[in-house]
Amino acid sequence: MSNIRHTPQAPTRAQVLAAGERIDAHRHDDHQIVYAGSGVLAVTTDAGTWFAPGTRALWVPAGTVHAHRAYGHLDLHLVGLPADDNPLGLDAPGVLAVSPLLRELILAYTRAPEDTSPERVRLLAVLRDQLRASPQAPTRLPTPADPRLAAVCALVHAAPADQRTLAALGAATGTGERTLSRLFRREFGMTFPQWRTQSRLYHALRLLADDTAVTTVAHRCGWSSASAFIDVFRKAYGYTPGRHQGRVGERPARDPAAGPPPTLQ
Repeated sequence: MSNIRHTPQAPTRAQVLAAGERIDAHRHDDHQIVYAGSGVLAVTTDAGTWFAPGTRALWVPAGTVHAHRAYGHLDLHLVGLPADDNPLGLDAPGVLAVSPLLRELILAYTRAPEDTSPERVRLLAVLRDQLRASPQAPTRLPTPADPRLAAVCALVHAAPADQRTLAALGAATGTGERTLSRLFRREFGMTFPQWRTQSRLYHALRLLADDTAVTTVAHRCGWSSASAFIDVFRKAYGYTPGRHQGRVGERPARDPAAGPPPTLQ
């Protein structure tokens, strides 16, 4: 990533991003929790792209260069934590499952970032406890380092509905199936079918954010039927694609007294 901004303090606030809006590459000296109350958020680092619907939050460790992109109308919530305050004990980006309680804590804590009351301090303490208890829920498209792996990944990304086997994709790119299978496990820690499912879910989230019909999304992303897609989506995110589209379309109200939206960071 080029032209990287350095913003020492990671902001704590709520803000709205329009569909397609980006926050360019930057880094903080603090840790940050990033959550989408509506819409779908993609966070990209040199290691890959993490994506999060409303049942996920992203952990961005201090010093990590990252960029954001909104899919659908994004209700973005940011929680900054000092570099010496790491309740998760993670030194790499990660995706966390967001329980209903954790969601409400994040929304409440980002609602009035200027508040310094004892009640807010206690709110943060409970939020940190809930972060510690949140299981990691991997939803990442890692960036391949090996050019042979990159060639296959590019084919799948370009055509999510492509049903070719790993052997056929290897033949198209000049690499054997066994070599590619080994590369998927070594670089990504997952099998090719597992990685392709992650890729298809990523494309599906983007299409759903654009109000594409569920049946059309299933077809374009390679599922044999809408019911098969719904089943995989529900297992991955805890709710159906139709419900997801409803929350992507939510428009959070903005307090007119709050003034203009903050500068993107």
